[in-house]
Amino acid sequence: MSTEKKITYIATYGEDNPEKATIPFILATGAMAMEVIPVIILQSNAVMLAVKDFAEKIIFKEGISLKQLINNYTEAGYKLLLCGPCVEKRNLQEKDFIDGAMIIGAARVTEEVLSSVNVITY
Repeated sequence: MSTEKKITYIATYGEDNPEKATIPFILATGAMAMEVIPVIILQSNAVMLAVKDFAEKIIFKEGISLKQLINNYTEAGYKLLLCGPCVEKRNLQEKDFIDGAMIIGAARVTEEVLSSVNVITY
């Protein structure tokens, strides 16, 4: 059994709510600083956050760059896990997404949730 702690953030908002779209990435940054493994799953409108050049349009608060938070997350080696049916509904394909995005199915979501210390949904 692993002694590493993992927390999963499930994001469901994109440009429709910049605050709720940004908070999971702020929290993931905090988790990384605490040496807790963050997992971010994007569902519903949040899958749009992984589309190339999309996140730079999202402004939650002056001085907080969602694009930079996403870059920090993926550059640390973590994947943005995208809901497959949500991607399909928006007629998106793998080529539309930034590096570090991965389309997943229900089994992977369940696996991440069951292996996490806690799950927070926005």
